[in-house]
Amino acid sequence: MGTTNFSEFLSQLTSGFTQVLDVNLREEDYIIIDLSEDNVELGKVDVSSSRAFSNYIAEYLNAFGKKVAFGGYSEVRKLYKRSDLFTTSEDEDSNRNIHLGLDFWADAHTDVLAVLDGRIHSFNDNTNFGDYGPTIILEHKFEENKFYSLYGHLSRASLQDLTPGTSIKKGEKIGELGTAKENGDYAPHLHFQIIEDLVEKIGDFPGVTSRRDLDFYLQNCPDPNYLLKLRNS
Repeated sequence: MGTTNFSEFLSQLTSGFTQVLDVNLREEDYIIIDLSEDNVELGKVDVSSSRAFSNYIAEYLNAFGKKVAFGGYSEVRKLYKRSDLFTTSEDEDSNRNIHLGLDFWADAHTDVLAVLDGRIHSFNDNTNFGDYGPTIILEHKFEENKFYSLYGHLSRASLQDLTPGTSIKKGEKIGELGTAKENGDYAPHLHFQIIEDLVEKIGDFPGVTSRRDLDFYLQNCPDPNYLLKLRNS
């Protein structure tokens, strides 16, 4: 499918706000957050420290009386400069710093829910510094259309007793948010991404891209909010 067609197709699969975290959270518990390189306040935070970053998120949520901070699709970030996983070249156009999913910053151990009916495609603990840590990928099929949803930065316990091919229902708990010690050394959050073509990846898929590869990835990984329908995204 083309970019527009796939996005429209995704949008038709849900009729309103769709939960990806704890069933008790309401839409009004969420607030958008800017983690881009243009955020002056974030520039004052040591983003290489998961503890400092966790404090920044907690203060932001407390200031607005919210429980989940979300956002980040196609956002250009400085967060990834701390890891060789993303910064491998002196050529800025080749370094990966453009985010391809939506992040949901919330407390560690918050439940993570499947956004649609599907089956477990694959899972893996991606243990590189700054990587996803424990990750689950679900496969979805609707009317002949097949695509995938990726849930990254989970707890290690989330991967226990999983079997590829197991059916999963929309709204079913599939895991929990991991701590910084297990999620790639980040403040606790979910990286949620939609992928049309997995390119034969297993338990992993790029969640950040470079300017050089941006067109392909934006087409292959449209904004997850077409499904979730959170306001202000």
